[in-house]
Amino acid sequence: MRLLQTPPDAARFIQDDMIEDVLDRLDFLRHEPQNALLIGDFTGRLASALAERKCAVTRADSAPGPGELPLDEESPYPFGTFDCVISLGTLDTINDLPGALVHMRNALNPGGLAIASFVGAGSLPRLREAMLAADGDRPAARIHPAVDVRAGGQLLQRAGWARPVVDSRSLTVRYRTLDRLVEDLRAQGMGNVLSSHAPPLTKAMQEVARTHFSAAADADGRTSEIFEILTLSGWRS
Repeated sequence: MRLLQTPPDAARFIQDDMIEDVLDRLDFLRHEPQNALLIGDFTGRLASALAERKCAVTRADSAPGPGELPLDEESPYPFGTFDCVISLGTLDTINDLPGALVHMRNALNPGGLAIASFVGAGSLPRLREAMLAADGDRPAARIHPAVDVRAGGQLLQRAGWARPVVDSRSLTVRYRTLDRLVEDLRAQGMGNVLSSHAPPLTKAMQEVARTHFSAAADADGRTSEIFEILTLSGWRS
């Protein structure tokens, strides 16, 4: 994904929004971490912001870049404990999400805070509609399942997070074409990660999808797409 982020105009609005939200939460909770683990901070922006707050930062990822440690979020973490663990945009593609949340909790010192933000179930309604229109009578699974607020709360209870909080917010982004939306999704690592890939869309099916997407446009020729950001937070008692 870092290669996709190389162009200066590459879309990164999802992670930017998550980072701003995390920093706001830390300020609101008056939590000043001294030793934080960051997962999925592919731009390094959150690491820089926490370093400015005198926080020692460890960055990790399943596909580590320079200065990052390798991490399998579905396995116990192979390094120490932290007073803050933050995951950005990764948990929506995890098979064992309850287990991943347990590992986040276990990586915390007592009294430590965990925050996980990722794209939730209310996202991409226009794209979903366009794909259904293109598939016709034989709809295929083209977008991996997502978690909603209710399921998020149940997951935190199973994972044993103390004082759990689950909330969501929506970002609306306006597009002139379906192709530009797809470009933005790919640039931000939001493509289909299902192990069984659906049959590829034919050129005719792609045109049906584009037409359906454009038909939802407002008077200015832009179609509004929604990204729901789900955030889970809690403590280790």
